[in-house]
Amino acid sequence: MYAERASRLPGAVLWTRTIEAATAARVHPVLPDGCMDLLWNEGRLLVAGPDTRAYVPGTAPAQWAGLRFAPGTAPTYLGVPAHELRDRRVDLTDLWPAATVRRLTAGVAESPHPATALEELALRRATGTPPPDPLLRHLVAALDTGRPVAATADELGLGARQLHRRSLTAFGYGPKTLARVLRLQRALALARTGVPFAQTAARSGYADQAHLARDVREFAGMPLGELLGRGG
Repeated sequence: MYAERASRLPGAVLWTRTIEAATAARVHPVLPDGCMDLLWNEGRLLVAGPDTRAYVPGTAPAQWAGLRFAPGTAPTYLGVPAHELRDRRVDLTDLWPAATVRRLTAGVAESPHPATALEELALRRATGTPPPDPLLRHLVAALDTGRPVAATADELGLGARQLHRRSLTAFGYGPKTLARVLRLQRALALARTGVPFAQTAARSGYADQAHLARDVREFAGMPLGELLGRGG
């Protein structure tokens, strides 16, 4: 079972996931979304880096809690460039001093609501760090409307190399990959409401349904119909 709610940290989302033995075979893959997560599982604090392909959670019964940072913001709070964590799940002790992580781990373990404890941890961290670059927020907003990368770079006053470098640090990959990830998420949101796949492709900015199908296979590793649990 999965549930989420908005966090008090701007743009972030708190979520919980329970994997039970009876439903383990139906665990859905986690798809690229431009985000990074702070995770709690089995007494451990972890960080999920930005994905470029589907991540399939383990199927053993487990309780998870997480805080999903808004795209491009996690490196500011965590103090590590996103590209160093691309397609990885790492213990927080790999990023922060072990003594600090032990103290934080004990605090989350004592909380009756681990997701809320993660939120408090992130909020405290945010008070001691500069705010995320607002330019990157504008980049995400522009690309999420389907604006071309080159036009967006011009509007932001950035050269192609500078935009790519800043994107690697913030998102873990370049702006073109970010644009594709955001387009995929737009398409999935439409398809999940029952919009036919051909219309989904057109409304999301794909050249055609075949283009959408190729992107879904590349990012998710399966056809769109299988991903959504229905036919095309």
